[in-house]
Amino acid sequence: MSEPDDLLVAAGDLAAELTSDDPPTLLDVRWRLGGPSRRDEYAAGHLPGAVFLELDEELCGPPGGGGRHPLPDPVTLETVLRAAGVRTGHPVVVYDGGEGLPAARTWWTLRWAGHRQVRVLDGGYPAWLAAGGPVHTDQPRPVPGDVTVRPGSLPVLDAGSAAELVTGAGVLIDARAAERFRGETEPIDPVAGHIPGAVNLPSTVLTGPDGRWPDADDLRSRFARVGVAPGVRVGAYCGSGVTAAHTVLALHLAGRPDAALYVGSWSDWVTDPDRPVATGPDHDS
Repeated sequence: MSEPDDLLVAAGDLAAELTSDDPPTLLDVRWRLGGPSRRDEYAAGHLPGAVFLELDEELCGPPGGGGRHPLPDPVTLETVLRAAGVRTGHPVVVYDGGEGLPAARTWWTLRWAGHRQVRVLDGGYPAWLAAGGPVHTDQPRPVPGDVTVRPGSLPVLDAGSAAELVTGAGVLIDARAAERFRGETEPIDPVAGHIPGAVNLPSTVLTGPDGRWPDADDLRSRFARVGVAPGVRVGAYCGSGVTAAHTVLALHLAGRPDAALYVGSWSDWVTDPDRPVATGPDHDS
């Protein structure tokens, strides 16, 4: 099982690693919900040797019955990762624009695919700039990698197992903003509300304003407030499985590598009109 200190890397430490004879593979996954692509920002400046990947098109499956950001096809994902230079047994570092969400979803996807040696740059690209890290504008052409995608290496939930989690005395965390959880507004999906029995812990409370992560004890304290305790099963969902991946990363940092992600999340849940929908605060509010 992963320990908290192998999930993140500080900008200064990464800068030192990049001067080695065999530096980690860098993936730039800057992204914004609903587009447009941030490839132009990557072209204007990125970490040395970093390869840009589009979260929507290259790291997720096409939207549909499984939600807006479903699991990628394993064969397609393997092709994408190999083209980006990802190698079996070789470390990968992913980073985004500092918000942490796309980097966390990419971290989760690589871990789900069986690649354990993957870390997130704490604070993303802004932290790199703040540390005085070098910036390149070249378009790297990595040597093709040989990674093999082995799906299922992290636990996932579907609609049925998410419902079973809350009825079985587990904790299902809704990582969306409180007003979306309560059903007061829904800017993206066709139905407002939340999965009955879920508890709300917006992802924005898990990191600092600069996107950097607190220590494990701090995270455990925050999760304890919504019922996460040793021995209690835990999972997370959001709108489409991106923000909730950030919550799952936080749970790993807090010592819960068993945390499950409902990849389809709310965008999958509401595709079946027979599934129940709750509104208002959770029972702990």
